[in-house]
Amino acid sequence: MAGTKTSYICQSCGAVWPKWSGRCEACGEWNTLTEEVQESGPPRSLAADKKRKGRRIETHALEGKDHKTLPRHLTGIRELDRVAGGGLVPGSAILIGGDPGIGKSTLLLQVVCALANKGQSALYVSGEEAVDQIRLRASRLGLEKSPVALASATSIRDILETMTDPQTRADVLVIDSIQTMYIDTVESAPGTVTQVRTAAHELIRAAKKQGFTLLIVGHVTKEGQIAGPRVLEHMVDTVLYFEGDRGHQFRILRTVKNRFGPTDEIGVFEMAAQGLVEVENPSALFLSQRQENVNGSAVLAALEGSRPVLVEVQALVAPSPLGMPRRAVVGWDQNRLSMILAVLEARCGLQFSGCDIYLNMAGGLRIQEPAADLAVAAALISSLTGAPVPGEMVLFGEIGLSGEVRQVAQPDLRLKEAEKLGFSKATVPSPLRGKEIKIPGMSLTPLTDLQSLVDALSGR
Repeated sequence: MAGTKTSYICQSCGAVWPKWSGRCEACGEWNTLTEEVQESGPPRSLAADKKRKGRRIETHALEGKDHKTLPRHLTGIRELDRVAGGGLVPGSAILIGGDPGIGKSTLLLQVVCALANKGQSALYVSGEEAVDQIRLRASRLGLEKSPVALASATSIRDILETMTDPQTRADVLVIDSIQTMYIDTVESAPGTVTQVRTAAHELIRAAKKQGFTLLIVGHVTKEGQIAGPRVLEHMVDTVLYFEGDRGHQFRILRTVKNRFGPTDEIGVFEMAAQGLVEVENPSALFLSQRQENVNGSAVLAALEGSRPVLVEVQALVAPSPLGMPRRAVVGWDQNRLSMILAVLEARCGLQFSGCDIYLNMAGGLRIQEPAADLAVAAALISSLTGAPVPGEMVLFGEIGLSGEVRQVAQPDLRLKEAEKLGFSKATVPSPLRGKEIKIPGMSLTPLTDLQSLVDALSGR
């Protein structure tokens, strides 16, 4: 006979422990273990359970005669359609995470209003706000006339019952947020690992069965990861992250996972009085406040997914009175910075050991690709020597530990974007044999090693 047992589940990593402790031994977080009651009973194998029989599943050939391309609903917000792979797929589940106040609820309200104005039925369910609060936001954004159904509810049973009723079912369902939802059959508080996992499973199963698009808002931890069990990101079809500082006007919507399109795509928005406004030319926006002929500044031709983006890399090298100089990085990997500094010291003879170093990717964009190595090195060299990088020059390339400059993906797209914005010079890795690139109106300087860049910037 099944009974109950008490276990303690870490709300950060999902690890299960028989006893409570102040620190989770799996992830190292403090005060994250929560008591949860689960049913227990003697395990029974499928072979021993002869009363219930399975049914044979239906199989299909890999190539079907009735194969059709998945239909997509265009929201009209091009930046969102880009990161979603070309629109929203019916029956898909999309998880959107981001810091509090970054604009998740604002964007989703704009999305459902845009779809509703195109004839799609939409239901916005909030577990954090009352209906009047959502109406106030819609009125501020000028969307109060949109035919969107609003609800303030937290019971998954009630939400699914509403979606099965022909009079109230919708083509698009927004859950804001999954941490506030609960299922009455689970004896745990809302927001716990068991509740989040079970609630998401029921919602996703209903979306696949009924064919509506499911948009889920997820809270994030202090490390920036979506709170709750890691399996939540595996269950959904698409995971989108909102990046950016609340004190900054730019917002970056990044695709981390997408079963219906490419990953690592980005959409750029600007927070304005009328909500999130899409940015059609992010490169021009990121470089709008750049000052030329200033040491410690270099322009990087980055590639985010299939989109080339020009970003200003800013570096400041100053003498340090501390025994252990500071290394502060915004928008880039600090370990990567340490590697570039070591290569510059060991291979090029530059001294950074007694200096504080500050590195910033201007505009709030976080760069993750190694193609930024060459631009970061140029900014560091410029700040150390006082010689500015030419204002009409862009740089990109990966740096190896021996000081060599390596090729990166799709250099032609990067150079075409730079040429479109008026840049006439580019410092790039030496092309492979038979893969020379020629861009009309641009002068290319190929590099094989980092010492050549040091010599060029220092006037040797």
